[in-house]
Amino acid sequence: MKNIHVSTKVNGDEMEFICPPDETLLDALRGRMGLSGAKEGCGTGDCGACTVVMNGRVVASCLVLGAEADGAEITTVEGMSTGDKLHPLQQSFIDNAALQCGICTPGILVAAQNLLERNPDPSETEIRYWLAGNLCRCTGYDKIIKAVQIAAAEMRGA
Repeated sequence: MKNIHVSTKVNGDEMEFICPPDETLLDALRGRMGLSGAKEGCGTGDCGACTVVMNGRVVASCLVLGAEADGAEITTVEGMSTGDKLHPLQQSFIDNAALQCGICTPGILVAAQNLLERNPDPSETEIRYWLAGNLCRCTGYDKIIKAVQIAAAEMRGA
């Protein structure tokens, strides 16, 4: 198999890498770009631990080939903060104990940020629906939903 040259934008930065045609975007992010935020939980797209945003859409990076990132814009959890300042969602997760082991947290944060960019004032039902592809085995979901609601209100200036 011939390796593929990929040129993409990740978290606003131009990136280039070479990967085998069967390598997942998740493996390229973690192994080739050093971005370890996205986690492999299941490898089948069922758990959401590897969630990233690609061209504005939430995707399971374990189901996307690295080669498919050519020309794409990708956002990972590492792209949420600005320098040392956490994104309001990240801070809200800390303040409201919405995380424990941390495997699911990056994917949930990325998905929640994508939701709030589309809808700055989602209902509880909308949040639950949007995050349905992200599984958490530690916290239950009440604290996660509350943290998203609090961050959304803060981001709206409410």
